Amino acid sequence: MTKHRVGILGATGTVGQRFVQLLENHPQFEITALAASDRSAGKTYAEACAWKLKGDIPEPVGEIIVQAIEPPIDCDIVFSSLPSSVARETEEGFARAGYPVISNSSCYRMDEDVPLLIPEINPDHLGLIPIQQEKRGFSKGFIVTNPNCAVASFAPPLAALHRSFGLESVMVTTMQAISGAGYPGVASMDIADNVLPYIAGEEPKVETESQKILGVLKDGGIEKADFSVSAQCFRVDVIDGHTASVRVKLATTATLEDVVDSMKDLRSLELHSSPARLIEVLDEPSRPQPRLDRDRGNGMTITVGRLFPDNVFDYRFVSLSHNTVRGAAGSTILNAELLIDKKII
Repeated sequence: MTKHRVGILGATGTVGQRFVQLLENHPQFEITALAASDRSAGKTYAEACAWKLKGDIPEPVGEIIVQAIEPPIDCDIVFSSLPSSVARETEEGFARAGYPVISNSSCYRMDEDVPLLIPEINPDHLGLIPIQQEKRGFSKGFIVTNPNCAVASFAPPLAALHRSFGLESVMVTTMQAISGAGYPGVASMDIADNVLPYIAGEEPKVETESQKILGVLKDGGIEKADFSVSAQCFRVDVIDGHTASVRVKLATTATLEDVVDSMKDLRSLELHSSPARLIEVLDEPSRPQPRLDRDRGNGMTITVGRLFPDNVFDYRFVSLSHNTVRGAAGSTILNAELLIDKKII
Protein backbone atom coordinates (compact mmCIF):
# COMPACT_ATOMS: atom_id res chain seq x y z
CA MET A 1 0.00 0.00 0.00
CA THR A 2 1.28 3.44 -0.95
CA LYS A 3 1.26 5.64 2.12
CA HIS A 4 0.08 9.24 2.22
CA ARG A 5 2.83 11.65 3.20
CA VAL A 6 1.94 13.65 6.30
CA GLY A 7 3.23 16.96 7.59
CA ILE A 8 2.58 18.03 11.19
CA LEU A 9 2.23 21.70 12.13
CA GLY A 10 3.10 22.41 15.75
CA ALA A 11 5.03 19.16 15.85
CA THR A 12 6.97 19.77 19.07
CA GLY A 13 3.94 20.52 21.28
CA THR A 14 1.84 18.16 23.39
CA VAL A 15 -0.59 17.21 20.62
CA GLY A 16 2.15 17.28 17.98
CA GLN A 17 4.06 14.66 19.95
CA ARG A 18 0.92 12.54 20.22
CA PHE A 19 0.58 12.72 16.42
CA VAL A 20 4.12 11.42 16.05
CA GLN A 21 3.49 8.59 18.50
CA LEU A 22 0.15 7.50 16.99
CA LEU A 23 1.44 7.60 13.42
CA GLU A 24 4.32 5.20 14.10
CA ASN A 25 3.75 2.12 11.91
CA HIS A 26 0.42 3.48 10.65
CA PRO A 27 -0.52 1.57 7.46
CA GLN A 28 -1.85 4.63 5.62
CA PHE A 29 0.43 7.47 6.68
CA GLU A 30 4.12 8.27 6.94
CA ILE A 31 5.55 11.42 8.45
CA THR A 32 7.67 13.29 5.90
CA ALA A 33 7.57 16.86 7.24
CA LEU A 34 7.53 18.53 10.63
CA ALA A 35 6.99 22.23 11.23
CA ALA A 36 7.24 24.29 14.39
CA SER A 37 8.16 27.74 15.67
CA ASP A 38 11.23 29.68 14.57
CA ARG A 39 13.20 28.53 17.63
CA SER A 40 12.83 24.91 16.46
CA ALA A 41 13.22 25.39 12.71
CA GLY A 42 16.51 24.11 11.33
CA LYS A 43 17.06 21.58 14.12
CA THR A 44 16.38 17.88 13.96
CA TYR A 45 13.14 16.88 15.63
CA ALA A 46 15.09 15.07 18.35
CA GLU A 47 17.00 18.27 19.08
CA ALA A 48 13.97 20.56 18.94
CA CYS A 49 11.45 18.45 20.85
CA ALA A 50 11.33 18.01 24.62
CA TRP A 51 9.70 14.56 24.30
CA LYS A 52 7.24 13.89 27.15
CA LEU A 53 5.48 10.68 26.11
CA LYS A 54 6.29 7.09 27.03
CA GLY A 55 9.05 5.51 24.98
CA ASP A 56 11.44 7.20 22.59
CA ILE A 57 10.87 9.39 19.56
CA PRO A 58 10.10 6.95 16.74
CA GLU A 59 12.84 6.39 14.22
CA PRO A 60 13.50 7.92 11.73
CA VAL A 61 11.25 10.85 12.73
CA GLY A 62 13.86 12.12 15.17
CA GLU A 63 16.20 12.90 12.27
CA ILE A 64 13.72 14.96 10.26
CA ILE A 65 14.72 18.62 10.07
CA VAL A 66 12.01 20.86 11.51
CA GLN A 67 10.79 23.51 9.07
CA ALA A 68 9.14 26.88 9.46
CA ILE A 69 5.34 26.82 9.58
CA GLU A 70 4.63 27.95 6.04
CA PRO A 71 4.04 26.25 2.69
CA PRO A 72 5.45 24.51 0.84
CA ILE A 73 6.39 21.47 2.91
CA ASP A 74 7.08 17.97 1.61
CA CYS A 75 3.77 16.19 2.25
CA ASP A 76 0.35 15.37 0.83
CA ILE A 77 -1.75 16.02 3.96
CA VAL A 78 -1.29 18.48 6.81
CA PHE A 79 -2.19 17.69 10.41
CA SER A 80 -2.36 20.84 12.50
CA SER A 81 -1.97 21.22 16.25
CA LEU A 82 -1.21 24.93 16.14
CA PRO A 83 -2.37 27.30 18.89
CA SER A 84 -5.42 29.27 17.83
CA SER A 85 -3.42 32.51 17.94
CA VAL A 86 -1.55 31.53 14.77
CA ALA A 87 -3.67 28.72 13.32
CA ARG A 88 -6.27 30.70 11.41
CA GLU A 89 -3.97 32.50 8.98
CA THR A 90 -1.54 29.58 8.74
CA GLU A 91 -4.11 26.85 8.08
CA GLU A 92 -5.83 28.94 5.43
CA GLY A 93 -2.45 29.50 3.79
CA PHE A 94 -1.85 25.76 3.56
CA ALA A 95 -5.38 25.07 2.29
CA ARG A 96 -5.01 27.80 -0.31
CA ALA A 97 -1.72 26.21 -1.38
CA GLY A 98 -3.60 22.96 -2.11
CA TYR A 99 -3.10 20.93 1.05
CA PRO A 100 -5.92 19.10 2.86
CA VAL A 101 -5.64 20.55 6.38
CA ILE A 102 -6.98 18.26 9.12
CA SER A 103 -6.93 20.43 12.20
CA ASN A 104 -7.14 20.05 15.95
CA SER A 105 -7.12 23.83 16.38
CA SER A 106 -10.26 25.63 17.55
CA CYS A 107 -10.19 28.59 15.20
CA TYR A 108 -12.28 27.18 12.31
CA ARG A 109 -14.58 24.80 14.22
CA MET A 110 -17.63 27.04 14.20
CA ASP A 111 -17.18 28.50 10.70
CA GLU A 112 -20.35 27.67 8.77
CA ASP A 113 -18.51 26.07 5.82
CA VAL A 114 -16.01 23.98 7.83
CA PRO A 115 -16.89 20.43 8.96
CA LEU A 116 -16.64 19.89 12.72
CA LEU A 117 -16.33 16.16 12.57
CA ILE A 118 -16.72 13.06 14.70
CA PRO A 119 -16.66 10.34 12.02
CA GLU A 120 -19.03 7.99 13.85
CA ILE A 121 -21.65 10.74 14.24
CA ASN A 122 -21.70 13.20 11.34
CA PRO A 123 -19.65 11.96 8.35
CA ASP A 124 -22.21 13.57 6.02
CA HIS A 125 -20.92 16.99 7.11
CA LEU A 126 -18.00 16.36 4.75
CA GLY A 127 -20.47 17.65 2.17
CA LEU A 128 -19.39 21.14 3.28
CA ILE A 129 -15.97 20.71 1.64
CA PRO A 130 -16.93 21.65 -1.95
CA ILE A 131 -18.96 24.56 -0.58
CA GLN A 132 -15.93 25.70 1.43
CA GLN A 133 -13.62 25.38 -1.58
CA GLU A 134 -15.92 27.43 -3.78
CA LYS A 135 -16.57 30.08 -1.15
CA ARG A 136 -12.92 30.55 -0.18
CA GLY A 137 -11.38 30.02 -3.62
CA PHE A 138 -9.43 26.89 -2.63
CA SER A 139 -8.45 24.71 -5.59
CA LYS A 140 -7.63 21.32 -4.06
CA GLY A 141 -7.10 22.23 -0.43
CA PHE A 142 -9.65 22.38 2.37
CA ILE A 143 -9.97 22.46 6.18
CA VAL A 144 -11.65 19.85 8.38
CA THR A 145 -11.68 20.14 12.17
CA ASN A 146 -12.31 17.89 15.17
CA PRO A 147 -14.03 19.09 18.35
CA ASN A 148 -12.74 20.45 21.60
CA CYS A 149 -11.16 17.76 23.76
CA ALA A 150 -13.87 18.05 26.42
CA VAL A 151 -16.68 17.89 23.86
CA ALA A 152 -15.17 14.68 22.48
CA SER A 153 -15.79 13.05 25.86
CA PHE A 154 -19.56 13.55 25.92
CA ALA A 155 -20.76 14.33 22.36
CA PRO A 156 -21.01 10.63 21.34
CA PRO A 157 -23.35 9.72 24.24
CA LEU A 158 -25.39 12.84 23.49
CA ALA A 159 -25.58 11.80 19.83
CA ALA A 160 -26.92 8.40 20.82
CA LEU A 161 -29.59 9.97 23.02
CA HIS A 162 -30.50 12.66 20.50
CA ARG A 163 -30.99 10.13 17.70
CA SER A 164 -33.15 7.84 19.81
CA PHE A 165 -35.18 10.20 21.99
CA GLY A 166 -34.31 13.81 21.15
CA LEU A 167 -32.66 16.24 23.55
CA GLU A 168 -34.23 19.34 25.06
CA SER A 169 -31.45 20.49 27.38
CA VAL A 170 -28.04 19.41 28.66
CA MET A 171 -26.06 20.44 31.70
CA VAL A 172 -22.41 19.43 31.73
CA THR A 173 -19.58 19.90 34.20
CA THR A 174 -16.14 18.99 32.88
CA MET A 175 -13.12 17.97 34.94
CA GLN A 176 -10.23 18.43 32.54
CA ALA A 177 -6.72 17.00 32.73
CA ILE A 178 -3.68 19.25 32.88
CA SER A 179 -2.27 17.89 29.60
CA GLY A 180 -5.11 19.77 27.93
CA ALA A 181 -3.27 22.97 28.78
CA GLY A 182 -0.22 21.89 26.76
CA TYR A 183 3.34 21.77 28.07
CA PRO A 184 4.36 22.91 30.66
CA GLY A 185 0.64 23.35 31.33
CA VAL A 186 -0.56 24.66 34.68
CA ALA A 187 1.98 25.71 37.30
CA SER A 188 2.33 23.01 39.96
CA MET A 189 1.73 25.51 42.77
CA ASP A 190 -1.65 26.29 41.18
CA ILE A 191 -2.94 22.80 40.41
CA ALA A 192 -1.49 20.57 43.17
CA ASP A 193 -4.01 20.04 45.96
CA ASN A 194 -6.45 22.18 44.03
CA VAL A 195 -9.24 22.47 41.47
CA LEU A 196 -9.28 25.45 39.10
CA PRO A 197 -12.84 26.58 38.30
CA TYR A 198 -11.97 28.50 35.15
CA ILE A 199 -10.39 27.58 31.78
CA ALA A 200 -10.22 30.60 29.50
CA GLY A 201 -12.56 30.32 26.52
CA GLU A 202 -13.57 26.74 27.27
CA GLU A 203 -17.20 27.01 28.34
CA PRO A 204 -18.44 28.70 25.12
CA LYS A 205 -16.81 25.92 23.06
CA VAL A 206 -18.41 23.21 25.17
CA GLU A 207 -21.81 24.90 24.92
CA THR A 208 -21.84 25.35 21.12
CA GLU A 209 -19.77 22.65 19.43
CA SER A 210 -22.01 19.70 20.24
CA GLN A 211 -24.97 21.54 18.68
CA LYS A 212 -23.08 21.83 15.40
CA ILE A 213 -21.84 18.23 15.48
CA LEU A 214 -25.36 16.90 16.09
CA GLY A 215 -26.85 19.26 13.53
CA VAL A 216 -28.11 18.47 10.04
CA LEU A 217 -26.46 19.32 6.71
CA LYS A 218 -29.18 21.28 4.92
CA ASP A 219 -29.20 23.79 2.05
CA GLY A 220 -25.41 24.07 1.98
CA GLY A 221 -24.95 24.63 5.71
CA ILE A 222 -25.40 23.08 9.13
CA GLU A 223 -28.75 23.47 10.87
CA LYS A 224 -27.66 23.19 14.48
CA ALA A 225 -29.37 20.78 16.84
CA ASP A 226 -32.14 22.51 18.76
CA PHE A 227 -31.22 21.87 22.38
CA SER A 228 -29.60 24.08 24.98
CA VAL A 229 -26.31 23.35 26.75
CA SER A 230 -25.08 24.84 30.02
CA ALA A 231 -21.45 24.14 30.90
CA GLN A 232 -18.94 24.69 33.68
CA CYS A 233 -15.32 23.67 33.06
CA PHE A 234 -12.75 22.82 35.72
CA ARG A 235 -9.03 21.96 35.55
CA VAL A 236 -8.15 19.08 37.88
CA ASP A 237 -4.92 17.42 39.00
CA VAL A 238 -5.01 14.54 36.48
CA ILE A 239 -2.37 14.08 33.78
CA ASP A 240 -4.59 12.65 30.99
CA GLY A 241 -8.32 12.01 30.68
CA HIS A 242 -11.21 14.48 30.59
CA THR A 243 -14.24 13.56 32.69
CA ALA A 244 -17.70 15.06 32.14
CA SER A 245 -20.66 14.93 34.51
CA VAL A 246 -23.73 15.22 32.30
CA ARG A 247 -27.45 15.67 32.94
CA VAL A 248 -29.97 15.49 30.10
CA LYS A 249 -33.62 16.27 29.57
CA LEU A 250 -35.03 14.09 26.79
CA ALA A 251 -37.72 15.08 24.30
CA THR A 252 -39.48 11.71 24.66
CA THR A 253 -39.81 9.25 27.50
CA ALA A 254 -37.22 6.48 27.74
CA THR A 255 -36.47 3.72 30.22
CA LEU A 256 -33.02 3.31 31.70
CA GLU A 257 -32.57 0.16 29.64
CA ASP A 258 -33.48 2.11 26.48
CA VAL A 259 -30.92 4.79 27.34
CA VAL A 260 -28.15 2.25 27.94
CA ASP A 261 -28.99 0.38 24.73
CA SER A 262 -28.94 3.58 22.68
CA MET A 263 -25.36 4.27 23.77
CA LYS A 264 -24.20 0.71 23.20
CA ASP A 265 -25.80 0.71 19.75
CA LEU A 266 -23.81 3.72 18.49
CA ARG A 267 -21.38 1.81 16.33
CA SER A 268 -17.68 2.28 15.78
CA LEU A 269 -16.30 2.38 12.24
CA GLU A 270 -13.95 -0.03 10.51
CA LEU A 271 -11.10 2.43 10.13
CA HIS A 272 -7.56 1.78 11.34
CA SER A 273 -7.85 4.00 14.43
CA SER A 274 -11.41 2.99 15.27
CA PRO A 275 -11.88 1.22 18.62
CA ALA A 276 -13.82 -2.04 18.79
CA ARG A 277 -16.50 -0.14 20.72
CA LEU A 278 -17.14 3.58 20.45
CA ILE A 279 -18.93 3.75 23.82
CA GLU A 280 -18.50 1.34 26.71
CA VAL A 281 -21.11 1.57 29.46
CA LEU A 282 -19.87 0.33 32.84
CA ASP A 283 -22.03 -0.88 35.72
CA GLU A 284 -19.46 -0.44 38.51
CA PRO A 285 -20.58 2.46 40.72
CA SER A 286 -17.04 3.87 41.03
CA ARG A 287 -16.30 4.10 37.30
CA PRO A 288 -15.19 5.58 34.98
CA GLN A 289 -11.90 6.84 36.39
CA PRO A 290 -9.18 8.54 34.28
CA ARG A 291 -6.32 6.35 35.48
CA LEU A 292 -8.25 3.12 34.93
CA ASP A 293 -10.30 3.86 31.82
CA ARG A 294 -8.68 6.55 29.63
CA ASP A 295 -6.73 4.01 27.54
CA ARG A 296 -9.69 1.85 26.54
CA GLY A 297 -9.68 1.21 22.82
CA ASN A 298 -6.12 2.57 22.61
CA GLY A 299 -7.48 5.85 23.94
CA MET A 300 -10.27 6.09 21.35
CA THR A 301 -13.18 4.66 23.34
CA ILE A 302 -15.65 6.81 25.31
CA THR A 303 -16.34 5.28 28.73
CA VAL A 304 -19.71 5.99 30.38
CA GLY A 305 -20.77 5.14 33.91
CA ARG A 306 -22.93 6.35 36.80
CA LEU A 307 -25.92 6.24 34.41
CA PHE A 308 -29.25 6.51 36.21
CA PRO A 309 -32.41 8.67 36.47
CA ASP A 310 -32.02 12.24 37.69
CA ASN A 311 -34.31 14.06 40.13
CA VAL A 312 -34.34 17.31 38.14
CA PHE A 313 -33.49 16.29 34.57
CA ASP A 314 -34.33 12.85 33.11
CA TYR A 315 -30.95 11.08 33.30
CA ARG A 316 -27.42 11.68 34.50
CA PHE A 317 -24.14 10.01 33.59
CA VAL A 318 -20.38 10.41 33.76
CA SER A 319 -18.40 10.25 30.52
CA LEU A 320 -14.62 9.95 30.07
CA SER A 321 -12.18 10.04 27.18
CA HIS A 322 -8.43 10.40 26.67
CA ASN A 323 -8.05 14.08 25.88
CA THR A 324 -4.90 13.97 23.74
CA VAL A 325 -5.95 10.81 21.85
CA ARG A 326 -9.73 10.74 21.24
CA GLY A 327 -9.88 14.40 22.19
CA ALA A 328 -7.08 15.59 19.90
CA ALA A 329 -4.51 13.78 17.75
CA GLY A 330 -6.41 10.49 17.50
CA SER A 331 -9.56 12.25 16.29
CA THR A 332 -7.60 14.19 13.68
CA ILE A 333 -6.04 10.98 12.37
CA LEU A 334 -9.44 9.25 12.36
CA ASN A 335 -10.86 12.16 10.35
CA ALA A 336 -8.09 11.72 7.79
CA GLU A 337 -8.79 7.99 7.60
CA LEU A 338 -12.46 8.78 6.92
CA LEU A 339 -11.49 11.24 4.17
CA ILE A 340 -9.45 8.49 2.53
CA ASP A 341 -12.27 5.97 2.94
CA LYS A 342 -14.69 8.44 1.29
CA LYS A 343 -12.12 9.01 -1.50
CA ILE A 344 -11.99 12.74 -0.73
CA ILE A 345 -8.23 12.34 -0.23
